[in-house]
Amino acid sequence: MSQQPAPPGGAPASGEGSAPPRKPDESLLVWVDMEMTGLNPVVDRIIEVAIVVTDDSLQIVAQSEAFAIRQPAAVLDAMDQWNRATHGRSGLVDRVLASPWTEASAEQALLDFLAPLVPPGKSPMCGNSICQDRRFMARYMPRLEAHFHYRNIDVSTLKELCKRWRPDVAKAFVKRSAHTAMADIAESIDELRHYRDNFLSLAPPA
Repeated sequence: MSQQPAPPGGAPASGEGSAPPRKPDESLLVWVDMEMTGLNPVVDRIIEVAIVVTDDSLQIVAQSEAFAIRQPAAVLDAMDQWNRATHGRSGLVDRVLASPWTEASAEQALLDFLAPLVPPGKSPMCGNSICQDRRFMARYMPRLEAHFHYRNIDVSTLKELCKRWRPDVAKAFVKRSAHTAMADIAESIDELRHYRDNFLSLAPPA
């Protein structure tokens, strides 16, 4: 199911699928990914953010729009070569320059998206190397960061353990690394499913 809010000042966008749960569910997991102009939240900025909500079996319940965040051309010009090439190739740079969304308006839209789904302070922040996203969110979208529990579900933790304890399982998952927010969330969920099914032992003891 997809819920897509309208741009600021626009008419509501039509959603697809069934309506979200009527009562917020604290068992749901909220996945997030951001694309940034670099790795330092003091000087770099958010240029894309998206959220996907899953149940505890990692089935998708709802997904937000992928918000390209408008930033001045000077901010984009300050990116290093890797970021310029990556975000230029994906089309994100063009989307950022044309976007009506600011950090503040996208933050509010995502809070509105989450409100009927997950109560505040309940879901850990889920994703890959999620502490990096959390650093940027705390600085530029602090109200959204406060909606999450202080704990994280970081798929990269399992990745690092799997590389050391079951390298065969680690090598079996090949990342596409699209470096767009929605694609990276989908890949993180797929990666956690891979570790759940092939690395973690979920069967109760005999």
